[in-house]
Amino acid sequence: MYKKKTIAIFSHLLVWLTLFCLPYLLSYGQDQEINRVIAHFWIPLFFSAIIFYLNYFVLVDRFLYPKKMLQFVGVNAIMIAFFLFLKEYIEDNFFQDIIKKRLENTERVGPPFKIGVYIQVLSYMAPLLFSIALKTTQRWNKTEAERKEAINVKLKSELQHLHYQLQPHFFFNSLNNIYALVDISPDQAKTSIHSLSKLMRYMLYETHVETIPLSKEIDFMKKYIDLMKLRLSDKTNVHYQFPSEETGIKIAPLLFISLIENAFKHGVSASKESVITIHISSHNKTVIFTIENDNFPKETDDKSGSGIGLPNIEKRLALLYPNKNSFKTVVDNNRYKAQLEIETT
Repeated sequence: MYKKKTIAIFSHLLVWLTLFCLPYLLSYGQDQEINRVIAHFWIPLFFSAIIFYLNYFVLVDRFLYPKKMLQFVGVNAIMIAFFLFLKEYIEDNFFQDIIKKRLENTERVGPPFKIGVYIQVLSYMAPLLFSIALKTTQRWNKTEAERKEAINVKLKSELQHLHYQLQPHFFFNSLNNIYALVDISPDQAKTSIHSLSKLMRYMLYETHVETIPLSKEIDFMKKYIDLMKLRLSDKTNVHYQFPSEETGIKIAPLLFISLIENAFKHGVSASKESVITIHISSHNKTVIFTIENDNFPKETDDKSGSGIGLPNIEKRLALLYPNKNSFKTVVDNNRYKAQLEIETT
């Protein structure tokens, strides 16, 4: 903020200094009559500066933006008329030599008074219009910045809501799986609860950031897969292949877990053989996640699950990676396939 104010002050000083020196810059080394420069240039320039800054700091905000147009025009008209009169008064009383030359020129050329007044009015209108333009531009920039900030706050709120929506969804699905182990294998159920506590600790305390290392997310997915495998029979085979080395890539947390949940939820059968295949690869800054599993649709009377997994992914992708993601799902030969590609640059 301090730097911006310093630049603004320096810019204003530079502009007025340039205007102040303009008669000499345009004279190409010729001698300038100092009284003429003072009367016809520096005094009007001083009045122009007053018009500019009075409008810039007071009148535009007080009258123009509240749409008090008559007051705004009236105040500026009075001010311009006053400066026209004051300029003539100063010339008449302090620059007699310029008045004499003007009278001599008037006798030869004709009365230029009206044209002179018209030119002076236009010269005073220039700083007035410039102050309006500059103030309007700043106001627009401020409004645009506030609009973008409001959009950013809204996006963060939506992402937070989706994040909080995912946590209980994940927790309840995992509890349902552990519940099935309580009677069959109490020891495995205890192990599962311990593993689930580690996973929930990760979700609660390490995912409240915009991005995390891909390696951390992979570690989380491995633990979840190991947890789910505890309740699987020998009829289900799970294969996964993840990058073994640190890639340096960072992604938004918990983007893939819903797809893995769905694979264990809809791709496993108690009586039929099934295969779940999960693969993650990376190229430059692009991450490609693919998962395949057998498709065992739920019975129509099965009301388990909330059905928020895939919609949650799609909404988060739209917010986090607009125009930088590709998400496709298809069922082919009774095999469900999903591919998610993300550009993290």
